[in-house]
Amino acid sequence: MDELLARGLPHSVEAEQAVLGSILIDARCVPDVVEALRSEDFYVRQNREIYETICSMFNFSVTIDPVTVLDHMRQNGVYDEQSSRSYLLQLMEVTPTAANVMEYVAILRDKSLLRQVAEAAGEITALVQEGTGTAQEVLDTAEQRIYAIRQGRSAQGLEHISQVIFNVYARLSELAARDSAIPGLSTGLPDVDRAISGLNESDLILLAARPGMGKTSMALNILLHTGKFSGKSVVFFSLEMSREQLAMRLISSESFVDNKRLVTGKLSEEDWTKIAAASAALNKTNILIDDNPSLSVSDMKAKCRRVDNLGLVVIDYLQLMTSAGGSTRSSDNRQQIVSDISRALKIMAKELKVPVLCLSQLSRANESRSDKRPMLSDLRESGAIEQDADIVLFLYREDYYNEDSEDHNQAECIIAKNRHGETGKVYLQWLPEYTTFSSLDTRHDEY
Repeated sequence: MDELLARGLPHSVEAEQAVLGSILIDARCVPDVVEALRSEDFYVRQNREIYETICSMFNFSVTIDPVTVLDHMRQNGVYDEQSSRSYLLQLMEVTPTAANVMEYVAILRDKSLLRQVAEAAGEITALVQEGTGTAQEVLDTAEQRIYAIRQGRSAQGLEHISQVIFNVYARLSELAARDSAIPGLSTGLPDVDRAISGLNESDLILLAARPGMGKTSMALNILLHTGKFSGKSVVFFSLEMSREQLAMRLISSESFVDNKRLVTGKLSEEDWTKIAAASAALNKTNILIDDNPSLSVSDMKAKCRRVDNLGLVVIDYLQLMTSAGGSTRSSDNRQQIVSDISRALKIMAKELKVPVLCLSQLSRANESRSDKRPMLSDLRESGAIEQDADIVLFLYREDYYNEDSEDHNQAECIIAKNRHGETGKVYLQWLPEYTTFSSLDTRHDEY
């Protein structure tokens, strides 16, 4: 038996016995151990059964000592008349002291992690040998399995409602302790924040508009505000504009120097002072930009997983993304590919537990209507986008179509879908010279 165990997956019988022995010697260490270890971390079945018994006793606040543990093992049907009593005594004898219990726990977790990596490697090898999936699909599965191990959870698993409720209570307590009136990250536009409850983790937020309405500008506004005030890392994937163009737009928004003057370089002394101050402020943020024009969702996911303290992902824009299947999916129609991408983006938001703000184009259908305000049916190339998105925002400016409009430089942010509340409309001020949006009541004044 010992020889078979020795040739098995990574494990430490001594550490497993020392953890259980420590609990039997001094039950005060149980809360710390239960928080750090799961029953699956024990490799030897007998040790796992003893630990499961101790966990159930702890959950029901039962006194834990050798006698009560033996009694509960008997009740649970894992008691062996011949060996259980002597094995518990042996556990206490081989454990020098309960003071080092967390060191034994660390050894156990390390071995458990190695076993999970070995199991994942076996599954990945099996996938390769089966030869049923493409290399990209196998790579995606491999990344997902390894990431799941790193996050300390299985790739897929059932969770009892009690644990989910516990997580909800923890979230409610966190929200109650906050000063902010909104649960998610702020967009920097108070009226929009109130309407959509901010940018919440695991949400896919779709920002759509016809070309020239300012959707990239609004996305950069949100990125800049979150980067400056959330204390988190924010990532911008630009499939259309270069990094330098984006940085120019951010400097213009932050410094309130006319974008045209920035592009031409015709800057006054005062402009240079403002740009220097804006650059210093931007340098303090953790805004990360990627301008690779041919990214798939799996590429983005892999890059985001390596970002510490990730708070927000922004993608500009959906229709320029490539399918994870690459050229093998060329036979599919574009609508199917965009549907796959939008679904993958929602899964990415859930896995990374951050809001994902994705920009999208609209079809020309609104151009032929008398009321040119966008509708959900205008979302280009996919009806699946509106299903996957938690929030759909449209940008509309009347003066774009009618130069004589009274609402000059006024924009409407139309909330067409909102899983967190009501749909509706928010009015914003469009400042074209700085390519930025602001609330109607907070306009910028030149000094």
